Amino acid sequence: MDRPRVVPTRRHGRDRLYVRLPDGRNIAWYDREAARVNLLDAEHEEEVLAALGPYLTGPVAVGPPPVPTPADLARLSLHPDDDLAPNRPGEALLVDLDRDPGPARRLRPDPRRAELDAQRTVGDAVDAMGDAGWHALHSLPLPGSHHVHHLLIGPGGLYALHVRSAHGRRVTVAEPQVRIGRRPPEPVLHRVRADADRAAHALTAEVRPVLVLAGARRVTVVAAPRGVRVLTDVDVPGLGRGGGVLKPADVEALYAAARDRGTWAGV
Repeated sequence: MDRPRVVPTRRHGRDRLYVRLPDGRNIAWYDREAARVNLLDAEHEEEVLAALGPYLTGPVAVGPPPVPTPADLARLSLHPDDDLAPNRPGEALLVDLDRDPGPARRLRPDPRRAELDAQRTVGDAVDAMGDAGWHALHSLPLPGSHHVHHLLIGPGGLYALHVRSAHGRRVTVAEPQVRIGRRPPEPVLHRVRADADRAAHALTAEVRPVLVLAGARRVTVVAAPRGVRVLTDVDVPGLGRGGGVLKPADVEALYAAARDRGTWAGV
């Protein structure tokens, strides 16, 4: 009989090596991060370990896949229409632009395009933190047509990120106002705190507010904002360096709750 082959894949931000029979049936997978070989068919254990031999680094656990946690089961039970995990960065703006693309010819660029680019940039940054045990959700709907642009859940806690495009402009922050370039100042910090408070209410957990000024040339903080971190998109990966706040099981449970549309219906 032909030998099983090893097929590398990436699922939910984690690298896996699947062991597959010539007929296409998977008989095991190797989770590098967990240092575990999960056997789907114990009769093929020797063949699996032989196939994975060149890829194994150090001691590994070998056995059947772990029993799904309550968080795993909650995710599996979600109807696709209620699962917010597939939302793309800037999903709400994409829908709005599809419904109302505006005139074909404009004297000035559509400002929604700049905000979409900003949310995509920050979305890429938080999605890249998956390897460090963080989950990111995008464009979470709040009643009243508002959205949490990005929700970050991981070992260091929960962060609600509100993004503003500041491409190449100077920004001045003076509680509660934020002035981007020559635009009139706006009380953006009220919105940033309110969105984080609503997320905290929905998830019954502390959610820290973050204002991200994507592409800002320089940020001047005249009066330190109360309880709000002010970052540029370059600084966002630094949020992932914190730890010791949530256990892995708590991270998964909060992620399962946050991706459920029903969680956000009454906040």
